[in-house]
Amino acid sequence: MSMHIILGAGGAIGKGLAQVLLSSGESPRLVSRNPSLVEGAEVFPADITDLQQTLQAVQPSSIVYLCVGLPYDFSVWRKEWPKIMDNAIEACKRSNSKLIFFDNVYMYGKVDGWMTENTPYNPVSKKGDLRARIATQLMSEVRKGNITAIIARSADFYGPYADKTSVPNLLVFAKLAKNKNAQWMINPSVRHSFTHTSDAAESLYLLAKNEHAWNQVWHLPTAGNPITGREFINLAARAMNKSNNLFILRKWMIRLGGLFDKTIRELYEMAYQNEFEYLFDSSKFQQAFNYQPRSYQEGIAEVAATFTK
Repeated sequence: MSMHIILGAGGAIGKGLAQVLLSSGESPRLVSRNPSLVEGAEVFPADITDLQQTLQAVQPSSIVYLCVGLPYDFSVWRKEWPKIMDNAIEACKRSNSKLIFFDNVYMYGKVDGWMTENTPYNPVSKKGDLRARIATQLMSEVRKGNITAIIARSADFYGPYADKTSVPNLLVFAKLAKNKNAQWMINPSVRHSFTHTSDAAESLYLLAKNEHAWNQVWHLPTAGNPITGREFINLAARAMNKSNNLFILRKWMIRLGGLFDKTIRELYEMAYQNEFEYLFDSSKFQQAFNYQPRSYQEGIAEVAATFTK
């Protein structure tokens, strides 16, 4: 039986995946710089920007999930992501392990219409260019027969364990819970796809178990009827029994705020994702696995309940 190893186990997806693995009878190894103790799982402190520590973390014939979430700072990304991808690939090569890379959609750039697994890479940001390079590197190793791997892509996400990294969790649910106005970035009138973290975690395990899923790109299951920011806030407010008042963070506000806050400054180059429609298609996964992702009504109500306990 293969061991399931999560590199970057401390983030929203890593935590959710750990729970899925445990509930499925697996005994995962949780790898991060400072892993939290989880009953039934092995914790393994390691810095995966270091090759030797990564090699020690990855056992032979394992299934390795690369779920790292670095600080939202391009200077950190530029320095650490190439090392992390190099080390994950090398560790899996040496141990004959399979690799699943949890990825985003930055490499697609601004897309008119639906994003699919066949959408060409056309990044319009520094972060997107970097993500395109590491994704291309991984699939190049796959084509050469050097590694067995999957790229599993998610839209922007919301849901359990994402209170520090999900924009809807931060700007909608957390604000409403404090009786403040919900916030939305730039344009609340365009449709925007969001992947529920529980759907992402469950589907990563499904991919790992399916021998026909390897060596290709998959979009993780995401509700197929994207809603607008206003509709998202209305559903959240209704579920939390709060006012649906909305404060719009205009593009100029983000640019101005970036003069004083580095994280806000990092958001500005990605503004196109909130200015125009952001439509994510996961029909390939849904058909292959007969999987129905959570509806926005169901997912939003589920997250709202965690903020009103």
